[in-house]
This record gives sequence, structure tokens and C-alpha cells, in this order.
Amino acid sequence: MITKGYLLNDRYEIIRTIGEGGMANVYLAEDTILKRKVAVKVLRGDLAEDEKFVRRFQREAKSASGLSHPNIVEMYDVGEDDGKYFIVMEYVEGRTLKSLIKKRGGLTLPEVIDIMMQVTSGIACAHESYIIHRDIKPQNIIILDDGMVKITDFGISQALNSHELTETNSVMGSVHYIPPEQASGNRATMQSDIYSLGILMYELITGKVPFKGENAVEIAIKQMKDPIPYITEIKEDIPQSIENIILKATAKNPKNRYATVLEMREDIETALDKERRNEERVTFNYPEYENKNEKNIPSRMRKMEKEQDSNEDKKLNKAMIIAGSILAGLVVLGCILLFIVPNFRKEKSVEVPDVHDMTVEEAEKLLEKEGLEVDAKTIEHYDDEIEEGKVIKTNPLAGRTVKKGTSVTLTVSLGKEGFEAENYVGQDYTTIKASLEAKGIVVVLEEKEYTDKDTVKENTILEQSVTAGTTLKTGDTISFTIPKIVKTYPDFTDGTYSLSDIKNFCKENNITFKSRTLNTNDYPDGTIYSQDRAAGTKIVPGVSLTITVTKKIQTSTPSTNNNGSTQTPNPTPEAGVTP
Repeated sequence: MITKGYLLNDRYEIIRTIGEGGMANVYLAEDTILKRKVAVKVLRGDLAEDEKFVRRFQREAKSASGLSHPNIVEMYDVGEDDGKYFIVMEYVEGRTLKSLIKKRGGLTLPEVIDIMMQVTSGIACAHESYIIHRDIKPQNIIILDDGMVKITDFGISQALNSHELTETNSVMGSVHYIPPEQASGNRATMQSDIYSLGILMYELITGKVPFKGENAVEIAIKQMKDPIPYITEIKEDIPQSIENIILKATAKNPKNRYATVLEMREDIETALDKERRNEERVTFNYPEYENKNEKNIPSRMRKMEKEQDSNEDKKLNKAMIIAGSILAGLVVLGCILLFIVPNFRKEKSVEVPDVHDMTVEEAEKLLEKEGLEVDAKTIEHYDDEIEEGKVIKTNPLAGRTVKKGTSVTLTVSLGKEGFEAENYVGQDYTTIKASLEAKGIVVVLEEKEYTDKDTVKENTILEQSVTAGTTLKTGDTISFTIPKIVKTYPDFTDGTYSLSDIKNFCKENNITFKSRTLNTNDYPDGTIYSQDRAAGTKIVPGVSLTITVTKKIQTSTPSTNNNGSTQTPNPTPEAGVTP
């Protein structure tokens, strides 16, 4: 362990420990040159003592440091200080997906889609640079409070390809996500990362890994020979389209998996579309193999538990070796300080200047002014923040101290990544709005009034401001016109409405009910004779509605008085309206 205040490599001041593992310890540190917080991962245990691994680790970490993507934790520096091999990374405050899963169990489908879209985007960027992660698992993925996902451990996971599974915690953490070809000792490919992504997606949905066992060997055997459980049988509300993605990503035969991570990402993006939710279960073109021969599992996994039993004895021997090494190291260090360091000081060094957001011409001038050479070949990437044609970053990164004459490669922005707009007319507005906003498009709503008698469907896109085929980029605007359905007055005189029905109608629509009586014998008593708001006109809350109801006129019959004469009745009043 490194204590607080230790100045690593005369630059990174240790603040506190933020993580410990069988492979490395992670510290929060202050970059005393660039005045920023960084995360420093220092190798520990057998890894730091294995020269072959250290060389591979340094090479792979430097290669991974060229990656620039919002979903990948950026590597700033790789080095060694008095036997401490370290990498300096972007410091992000968040928690691992593993801790989130432990706390909540399975996540909601929208959350899973969002996380997987970000993770596949980052891995696709790495694959474009021919970098394979080789250890994708929720422990290596950090989620920030705002939902942003960051993938970490690129350099270490690649170096571990020839050294992994030597620590118990590392074995049990990684073997749950290891593809069959790696479990049987074969070389990892980009399809290996795709398999691990499928296992990750399974765990995000169900809250648990598909294969369990008492040790790493047992789990690895299951990875090679057992079919992955159907998640539609575990959670009945999961669409078949989601299960198909997992089945295709975790196929035992790599030929049956997605050809690229981008292909998988495109499938995830449309998985919840209505037309895909009940698609047929995926079938494979190539036979799936079941390797039941446990001898194919790498011997390093079989020896793991035996090695644990002898760890205590080894620690004592190791302590003696370390003590002798320290003594020899002090002698060597004295020689270095006396003879070699003075010669190194004669070499002129320069700090790589920060040229991001400059034009290529401006960057070249500044770099050459500092005595650095600029590689004629540039790397191009899409970037939502840096304008097209301007520099995103350099390799070596800004702030690194290098020798004069070092060649610097520029990564240049292609601008915002675009896509072709489709014909969205006739589709559901809410669904299209969510899809476009996820790509950074600003969606503007316009409404056009229609009555409830018109044959238009609510929330359906009627018009769009952008022609299908137009390229849209982050920040672009598209407007949609959808119907605003306006309620109208029905014909209350058609014989289907009672006075009670009309009163309820007025109450529901915030209308004041009024009635008038029409005295007449031409209609049955209580007939809805007329309404003062014409049928088909727009309903406006707060107004009044007057209904005229018929009432029969009462007539008198002749009567005989006591003396036998007939009494004439009163005359019938004329028909009229009574308020």
C-alpha cells in the first residue's frame, strides 16, 4: 500500500485509497503539474514481479491510451516508480454496475437498453482501433450519477490475456463472463468481447449470472457446454427480441455471434420496436459445439485451488526474496544515481502542449515550435463537441514529458456523427421522439386541430420538417405535426340521449347545464326537442348549454253540475315555451 502524501513519479500526489483488488490498488491522486484529480492504478502481487507481464502491460496500456470515447475511461500516463508499475487514468465518481446490480437486482428494460447502447458504443470504438478488451464484466464498468457509463481496465485486461486467472477473486469475477474459446485456452477475438457483452446484458435484466458453480473450473465447463437459460422463461414480460440479442451474442460457436459490436448495437437500438417484440426465436447457421472434455480447460485454472493451499509458505519465501532484492536494488540505485542519471539529464525533454480544439495547421505549428515532430498520418474520429477539422487530442497526450524530436500523432474530429432521417409520417410520435432525442436531435412539436369525428389517430405523425434521407447530427432540429383531437357536441336530439346523460356530459366537460320546457302535444313527454349548441361544434369549457324538453299540454273534460246541465271546460292554452 502507498501512504497518503507519497509523490509517485515526482508528479502524482496520493490522496487516499479508493479501491483494492487482487490485481491492483487504486488511489485518488493530484496531478501536481496539470492541477487535476486523477485515478492511479498500481499493480501488486505476482503481476508486478513478472517481467513478461509488465512489458506486455506497458505496451497494451500505451496502446489503449490512444482511445478517445465518452464511454471509455481515458488513460493519461503509464510508468514505473521504484518498482511500482502504474497507470494514470481519468478520475470518475460513480459506482460499478456490479454494485448497482447487487443493490437493485434486475434493472428495467429502458435502463438496460441505455446502458448497453453506451457500453457497445465504447467497445465498438476500441474494436475500430483493433483493441480487444478481453475482460468485460460489470466490475469493470462504472456508472455515474447522471447515467453516463464508463468502461475501464482496457490496458490491464489486455495484458492479462497471457496471465489472467492467477488470483482467486480475479478468477471468480471473470470466469462468469468468459467465452467458451477463452475457457478452453484459445486466443480471444472481437467475438469474445461480444460473448461477454451478452452475459452482461443477461445479468442486467435478471440480476444474476447465467452460470454458477463452486469454483472457476466448474463455471468454465458450463460456459463451454451448457446452453444459456432462456430469460423469457425467467421473466415472462421480456420480449423475444431482447432474448434473441442475448442468444446471438452468447452463441457457443463464434460464427453464430454478431459479426461486429456495431451490429449488436443496432439490434439493441430497435429491440423494443413494436414489430420486433414478438419475432421468432433466433436460429443459427452453424452448429453449436458442446465441449464436454474438461481437459481443454487451461491448466492454470485447474491448479488454482492447489496454489491457494501453499500460498502461506510462498509468502514467507517471497518475503526473503523481496528483502534480498531490496538490498540489491539499493546498490543498483546508488550506481544509477552516481553514473547514469547525470547522462540522462543531458537529454532535452519537452512537455507535449495542449492543442485540442485547434486546427491541424495551428496544432502543427505549436508542436513544431516545441521541438516535436508531427506524424503525417492523422487519426479521425466523430466528436459531438469538437468542430470538424479540429484536433481532439494527441498521442502522446498533452502534459506528457517526452524527448525533443518525438513524433506526435493528431486525432482530428470528423464533427458530429450523423444519420439519415427516415419518413416518420404515420408512426407514433412518442416513440420517434424518444429515439431521436437519444441521438441528440432536438424535436419540436406542432399540433393541428381535428375533431373527434375525423378519421385521424391521436399521437400519429402527420407531417415532418425534414425530408427522408437528410443527414441529421447532434443538435439538429426536426419538427413534427400531430393531430390535436378536439371534442365536439353530439346531436342530443337523435333519441339516444336522456336528460341524465346530457347533465353528465356537461359535468365532464365543465359546461353549465340549462333547460327549457316546450308545451306541446306533438311529441311524447320528455323528448329532447332542441339544443342551443349545434352538433359538431367545438366544446369550450366554461360556457352553458341549454336543452329544450317537451311537456304535454293538460286538457279539461266536460262535467255535469247538480241540476243536470253541462259545464263548458276552460279553453286549451296555446302551445308555448316555458323557461
